[in-house]
Amino acid sequence: MGLRSSIVLILLSVNTVWSQENQPNTNTYIRQFENKITTRLFLINTSNDFYFEDDQGLETVFIPNSRDYLGASIGYRSLEIAYSFSPNFLAENKDNADSKFFNLNFRMFFGRWMQNLDYYKQKGFTVSIGDQSNYLKGLETLKIGGRTSFIFNRNFSFRAIGAQNEWQTRSAGSFIPRLAYYYTKYRLQELNESDKAYTINVALSPGYYYNWAITETVLISGGLTAGAGINITKGLGEVDITSLLIESTARLVFSYNSNTFFGGLTANASIFEHDIDSSTMLSDELLFAELYIGYRFKAPKSLERLADAINNKLGL
Repeated sequence: MGLRSSIVLILLSVNTVWSQENQPNTNTYIRQFENKITTRLFLINTSNDFYFEDDQGLETVFIPNSRDYLGASIGYRSLEIAYSFSPNFLAENKDNADSKFFNLNFRMFFGRWMQNLDYYKQKGFTVSIGDQSNYLKGLETLKIGGRTSFIFNRNFSFRAIGAQNEWQTRSAGSFIPRLAYYYTKYRLQELNESDKAYTINVALSPGYYYNWAITETVLISGGLTAGAGINITKGLGEVDITSLLIESTARLVFSYNSNTFFGGLTANASIFEHDIDSSTMLSDELLFAELYIGYRFKAPKSLERLADAINNKLGL
């Protein structure tokens, strides 16, 4: 697969903040990088995996061909734009012929509200049952959804671990409940026949996250959410079903930061478990890992004036 056909991931993140970003910061727990342009280089591995288990304990695993992505981003105040691709020289990408992957992620901040939106489109899965495995190039999945969260503690910075445009100078944690909602469509195209199915997941999950300011420049962050909701499944099992949904998420971050340079490692896993019929359970897993390094530099005055004018126009 050549470079042109391997450009399969565009990651666009929008981090929206209110106008207090331009006001004097009196919070001793959080440092803001006002009027700084943030640039990053990153390596990402992400996928949406599926595990089916029947009441006899037999597990069927659907794993998309894993890919690594190299990319770069540039951000200023409320906007960060990133672009990445999957080069063939990375070992993880060398056995991915005929598979496809496309992913979009958005993160927005409105005061203490945080909004995430996700889009995953995958084609080509390795299916394993016990010791047997087979590659299904005609199996496709499409997932769209998101999470709406509220950060209770004003002294806790999720931007420090999710956007790198703030820094947690003193340790702090926060209760962060969230509402998660996802629609997933499944399609199997084999021998000129097409089978379709879908699931809808909605869950309310309380969670807690903590940023440990180990030193002035080193941060370790961890968080867990766990909750329940409702699932609607059509076409996957023997019958269509509405069942209890169990949702859980774990996040771990190691980060280094200075006035100009920063870097770190982020790992995140979200799991949605529910029945698809009276005898089979599905574990729908969103996995994400990122290694990144970055550099900040002061924005030119002309860009500051333009951003201020836009904020004033929008009333932000």
